[in-house]
Order: sequence, then structure tokens, then C-alpha cells
Amino acid sequence: MNEAEYNAAEGIRRSDLWKIHDSPEKFKWAIEHPDEETTPAFTFGQAAHKLLLEPTDFFCEFAIKPDVDRRTAEGKERWARFQEEAQGRTVIDQETYDTIRDMVKKAYAGPMVAKLLMGRKEQPYFWTDPDTGVKCKVRADCVTWLDGEELPVIVDYKTTTDARTRKFVRDAAEYGYFLQAAMYTEGVMRCLKLDARPRFAFIVQEKKPPHSINIITVPEDAMLYGLDTFRELLGVYHECVEMDNWPGYTGAFGMENELYVPGWLRPNAGDDLVD
Repeated sequence: MNEAEYNAAEGIRRSDLWKIHDSPEKFKWAIEHPDEETTPAFTFGQAAHKLLLEPTDFFCEFAIKPDVDRRTAEGKERWARFQEEAQGRTVIDQETYDTIRDMVKKAYAGPMVAKLLMGRKEQPYFWTDPDTGVKCKVRADCVTWLDGEELPVIVDYKTTTDARTRKFVRDAAEYGYFLQAAMYTEGVMRCLKLDARPRFAFIVQEKKPPHSINIITVPEDAMLYGLDTFRELLGVYHECVEMDNWPGYTGAFGMENELYVPGWLRPNAGDDLVD
């Protein structure tokens, strides 16, 4: 199943639930008004994923635009021919391709990364949540059984400008990576009928040379936090569907919110400001 088929299949995704984390109102708006435009960062991440995980299919989905002078007749002709050949594919420039090619080479040069990526890649998992009846889905970058381990490890690849652990912790809170780890392990555990929850590991790689890599695993306390978030947001989604009510920031009853003083503004909060 390719990405387009997965996206069209029934089921709520982690990214959907994270929109509900903002507000059910914003989730409903996003579903009813899909934005087909993508950012350069999103395209870069997609291309890096494809070359890392499914290199033989890379040029089925991506095309490298030629460096031509479109002011000349020859340049116009080459560009028109390229546009015709590249229909249906995402276009990237040569510099972007060279960068992600170097990143992939660096990633597989590391023995632990290579081991983590030996499993089944881009595999979708579909299940029905037993508590709410909500259909869920995830698409794991890689699921690998390491030698001597009874349970698999789910691997997710992230590209970033800063792969330091403390920076990734902030990103995890901002972009819902705790939720991702919980939802993915839930899906794999149920679909594969495992006796326990799999491990989860992020491979985080910087876009700029030397394309440094960090491997960040999800310990039990972080997983429990993610599971709490998953159960809460799935319950909110279920209730919104049942009631056909999609509240915004003030909630279902229009409650007021209060201004509060964040910890980093309080006296003796210097430790919170350490970069």
C-alpha cells in the first residue's frame, strides 16, 4: 500500500489526533478544507524518508529538475520535456537530492542505524479501538526484530536542524511525538497480537553537514504520558463525533480561560532558561 492509498483508507491518524489537541474545531476545519500546498521542509522530509526507506521507488515519486536557462530556446525545450516526464511526481532540485543522498549514506554507515532499519518498512496497521469503536491507523517507517529480543522495535526517522536530545524533547512536546510513540505501539501490538507493547526508537538526523545522528528511545514514563494523551484525544474525538459538536478553545460550554505566569517568568527560574 503506497502513501496515497494509506491516506485514503478509513481510520484516524496521529496527525489527526494532534489537530484535536489544538482544538476539535481546528481539526474539523482541516478535514473539510484540506490544504494541498506543502512547505519546503515537509517536501524535504518526505524525500529523505523515501530515499532512506524505499530507495528503489524514489524516482517513481520524485523528479530532479534540470538546471536549464529557460530564457533560451534549448532551455525552454528541455524544461517542457522535463515537465511532461515529471507529471505526477514531486519536483526537487539537485542540491536537495545531493543533501538527502549524503544523509542516507551517513545513516547506513552507522551499525546501529543499519540494524534498526533492517525490518519491514512503510507498513500500515489498521485496528478498531475496543473502548470507543474508533477506527485507527498508523504507517510505521520500520518495524524490526533485533537478535535476541522477543518484541520488535518500531523505528521512526526524523530530519531536523538540531538533533540534540534536549532539543528533541522540546520538539516531541511541540509536535506530538509522545502521542506518536504510544499510538504506533498500540497499533502494532494489536495488529500483530503481541503479548506486550513493542519498543519505540526515533532516528533523528540533522540536515546540515556532517548530518549528525541521534538515536532516542522512548522509556516507560514517556510512553505512559503518550498513552494518556492518546486515550484522552481519542475519547474527545469519539465524543465530538457522537454529539456532532466540535468546540474551539473555550470548550463545549464556552468556559473562560485564565492567564497564568509561566515557570520561566518566575523568580529563580534560571534552570528553565538554560539552552
